Amino acid sequence: MLFNSSVFILGFLPVTLFVLWLLSKFRLSKFVLPWLLVSSIFFYSYWNIFAPAGQGATPGYIILIVLSVVFNHQIGTAIAAAQPFSKRAKLLLVFGTIINLSMIAYYKYANFFLDVIGGVFSADWNLGTLILPLGISFYTFTQIAYLVDAYRGEVKGQNYDLPTYSVFILFFPQLIAGPILRHDELIPELRNLKNFIFSGKNFATGLTIFTLGLAKKIIIADTLSQWVGPVFSNVDSLTFLESWVGSLSYTFQLYFDFSGYSDMAVGLGYMFNTNLPSNFNSPYKATSITEFWRRWHITLSNFLRDYLYIPLGGSRKGEVRRYTNLMVTMLLGGLWHGAGWTFILWGGLQGFLLSINHGWRKLEKKLNIQIPALLAWVMTFLMVIVGWVIFRAQSLPDAIAILKTMSGFNGITIPGAPGGKLSALSQFGIQVKVWSDFKYLPEFLGQKPLIFIVLLALMIVVTVAPNTQEISNKITFNKWWGMGIGLLAGYCILSLNRVSEFLYFQF
Repeated sequence: MLFNSSVFILGFLPVTLFVLWLLSKFRLSKFVLPWLLVSSIFFYSYWNIFAPAGQGATPGYIILIVLSVVFNHQIGTAIAAAQPFSKRAKLLLVFGTIINLSMIAYYKYANFFLDVIGGVFSADWNLGTLILPLGISFYTFTQIAYLVDAYRGEVKGQNYDLPTYSVFILFFPQLIAGPILRHDELIPELRNLKNFIFSGKNFATGLTIFTLGLAKKIIIADTLSQWVGPVFSNVDSLTFLESWVGSLSYTFQLYFDFSGYSDMAVGLGYMFNTNLPSNFNSPYKATSITEFWRRWHITLSNFLRDYLYIPLGGSRKGEVRRYTNLMVTMLLGGLWHGAGWTFILWGGLQGFLLSINHGWRKLEKKLNIQIPALLAWVMTFLMVIVGWVIFRAQSLPDAIAILKTMSGFNGITIPGAPGGKLSALSQFGIQVKVWSDFKYLPEFLGQKPLIFIVLLALMIVVTVAPNTQEISNKITFNKWWGMGIGLLAGYCILSLNRVSEFLYFQF
């Protein structure tokens, strides 16, 4: 079930909240967690139950996620019962991690690796079409983190029963695409049943954040998706201008799509009086790639740092080991996003940039120099765009083709009147064509030139304007604010006839 669908907004969510509040009001507290569990399973199962035949419905995946939850709860309980860092605990952790990773490896990577090996031996090895279970990367990583915390002794004495643990994993606001939670970020709130009593302030705050996230998705991201597709589907016939418009459009689309989902998850958390961590903190304001990763997909960055980079040794074993650990961490982070060479290359690029960033910071201190903030931002943002081109491209040759066009290797063509003043630029190798010749440039309100105003406005929003968290912290509820949010919500609901999936559902 999608957050940006009428069945969720007008059906599932109101019913789930209303029943929850009734249970709390009549002090039927023992039914609260079972109701959340049943609701979350229904939420996850909706597509499998109601999807038309032939459109990817996989009822077996409901059983898969239930078995995954039961298995990890039992393994986690066994690890917690053992001595922290003991041999027994370590064996159980390794066993549990292997089972979890094997599940992802089969559904997400099996065909990719078989294709690679088959290419080496000139064989056609393939398991056929494997439909990726919805949210498998997120709920599996959450459970691996739980097992590691149990191994470290952080779960000892908590006595997490199966229903409580199940709601922690399956709680629908964070189930499909995160945030990736730790047990101590949600379970204590689930155990405090007073949290499920209706709170007017939390509901209003949650509704505001949810609406802002919904608007990001429907008004901005879904509009930009129509600008991105033609560019990345016609990489061999793009002009310089079209390649930049497509790349910038995807840069903004990915941000508004995923941050919109994350805002909606946080907003839903408020409605249930729970605090889900924010996943974004204005990442395009970053002046270094290190800062970017502290602001982008924060819970994934924290997971990779705490459960991969630091256990590998982090920066404790010398500079060479540090850079190696960064590369390994980001390569695996890239592979986590998808089974393809573009994701691996993107992850490798991030690891390389982080290594360069750390090395430069040491050199800055040694030489007592500093790059101006504006220049640092420009360099960081350009590298982010390059990364997103690789991330979005359908293949490595496509990514290279787009980047070559963006760099001017295939010539530079700008819009204008042939024979006009701009034609003098031809002596510098710059061609001038009429707007209609740019067939992959989108239109806004029927005009191609207006897209540049839209992109400039979005650039200002992501680099200057306050983000959703900053807005929510300064909310002063009054009738004007209520009317504004109401109108925005109304427009979004009326636009639900063109519902689209969130980009991160692919990962």
